[in-house]
Amino acid sequence: MTTYITTPIYYVNAMPHLGHAYTTIVADTYSRFCKLRGDDVRFQTGTDEHGEKIVQAAEAQGESPRQYVDRISGTFSTTWPVLSVEPDNFIRTTDPEHMQTVQDILQRVYDQGDIYFSEYSGHYCKGCERFLTEKELVDGKCPDHQTTPEEITEQNYFFRMSKYQDWLIDHIKNNPEYITPERYRNEVLSFLSEPLEDLCISRPTSRLTWGIPLPFDEKFVTYVWFDALINYLTGIGYPDGENFAKYWAAAEHVIAKDILKPHAIYWPTMIQAMGVAPYKRLHVHGYWNVDETKMSKSIGNVIRPQDLVDAYGVDTVRYFLLREMSFGLDSSFSGEAIVARRNSDLANDLGNLFSRSLTMIGKYAKGIVPAVDEAELTEEDQELIVAVEAMIALYSRSMAAFEFHKGLQAVWEVIGRLNRYIVTNAPWELASDPAKSGRLNTVLYFLAESLRILTLVLRPVMPDAADKMAEALGMDQDAGAAVLARDGKWGGMRPGTKVNKGPQLFPRLDKKKKGQPRAQQKKTQKHKTTDVDLEGLITFDQFGKVELRVAEVVAAEKITKSDKLLKLTLKAPEERTVVAGIAKFYSPGELVGMKVIIVANLKPAKLMGVTSQGMVLAAKEKDSDGNERLVLSTVSADIAAGSRVA
Repeated sequence: MTTYITTPIYYVNAMPHLGHAYTTIVADTYSRFCKLRGDDVRFQTGTDEHGEKIVQAAEAQGESPRQYVDRISGTFSTTWPVLSVEPDNFIRTTDPEHMQTVQDILQRVYDQGDIYFSEYSGHYCKGCERFLTEKELVDGKCPDHQTTPEEITEQNYFFRMSKYQDWLIDHIKNNPEYITPERYRNEVLSFLSEPLEDLCISRPTSRLTWGIPLPFDEKFVTYVWFDALINYLTGIGYPDGENFAKYWAAAEHVIAKDILKPHAIYWPTMIQAMGVAPYKRLHVHGYWNVDETKMSKSIGNVIRPQDLVDAYGVDTVRYFLLREMSFGLDSSFSGEAIVARRNSDLANDLGNLFSRSLTMIGKYAKGIVPAVDEAELTEEDQELIVAVEAMIALYSRSMAAFEFHKGLQAVWEVIGRLNRYIVTNAPWELASDPAKSGRLNTVLYFLAESLRILTLVLRPVMPDAADKMAEALGMDQDAGAAVLARDGKWGGMRPGTKVNKGPQLFPRLDKKKKGQPRAQQKKTQKHKTTDVDLEGLITFDQFGKVELRVAEVVAAEKITKSDKLLKLTLKAPEERTVVAGIAKFYSPGELVGMKVIIVANLKPAKLMGVTSQGMVLAAKEKDSDGNERLVLSTVSADIAAGSRVA
């Protein structure tokens, strides 16, 4: 099976930012996942370097267009290794091979009569570098740039895009996964319900010279989109290269929603006119806002990838972006949110699990993975194997469907189960009784084997951390040879394998209180109360006044302007709303379907404008370093929502 995954080629009128980083990390993660799936994969990114905005940006910097594009394109190509992104090809639209192929295609489409010369009057947006239709304008302005388009009348060449409208509608309807998620498929079909205009594909050299000259009229250069989109073909050797024959049928494009129309309408009709088969799938994601506000140079909230990695680490950045955004919807970035994910998911859950497990193997088994004692296997062990296998299946489906947050949620459910497995089996207690050595060895093997499988599934998302985990677990370092169908099966960890604790995967990020010295903060964190407060004891009668019930979470969402609170909709058995301060430890998605314990007879209280009708119970702990972990109280077996806790 082959996979060809691409990012858009990024326009070099600006430096790389958070949006570019997300799109490219998504494509890189999918590329790595497909390799793990066993595919033959090609991954391409690059830069788009022609057009009016490039000339304007170069003039503003006192450079020639060539000097400018070389410098900015170089910034993009050097940014990707910082994010552990590994493309197979980095293409530039100023590459001579690309420019020649664009001219060959233009000549062929012109010769068959699908390009014609005409005069056109319309609303020209300089920011979009194209004419906008009346339907696209919002209050007379471009919706993306909030500027009033210029009225322009000029002669140009046009591509007969309208000729292929019916074909495109039929293709989209007959191939439901051609454009995903579905909301964008519906948006394109809605646009196509109106007559499609032909596409202006040239700019007169009297206005613009920085572009690819039309092969049939030197007084014009190629419109930037007709030039840029063809990169997906030229990057794999179109028309007769070996890679084109091998990969094009498996082509999948990843884009942000602002360039949906060129990719979902211009591009399919262009390749249909060329006589080339359609690409396989188009994946469309939403925007990243910063602290609930759209990124903007004028506001000054543009986030650079290098700054992110310097502040949080590359694996944290990759994990946060993939876990936090539901692909296709908008999401919001904040320093508080990424620190919370780092400290909760990565440091507390994964990091502590990994460190504790290897420490115990080192302490109780001399750093050697022991063999399972078949006589000591329990129902809990079998349930863990089933849970891991179910996780791999859900993870594989989710990653293939670009539902990265769901795939990671499935992984973290297993991580949570493993942390509970350690508590319920208490290896430190087993180690104190020689008669229980068989059970101890079995528990230690189950931990080592689970960590081996976690290392495999985390590699596409956090390749650097996965390398460290693999080395500590004594695993084969040839990541390219790992195949999930083979290596993801239970039992792959060989007894006798030497393991070592290795470095701490994710040290907690210090989130100091403003004005509080570091030393004072540490002192506060390490303070513990050990004496029992006898005056705080209550009677059975007093406790009987507290009504505890089982409640099922049917919906969860973040509360605006709060990094601590979540709004939960619970069934107990009536539906009620509860505000819980658990946002730093749980994401909304992982709560839905969970059965929790609530105090059901508290007087309603208003928190951040939301009326809370109860309280969710949870347990907290702190380790010797002051790391805090919170776990919701739940039930050990399925029971009806609303059941009384006695």
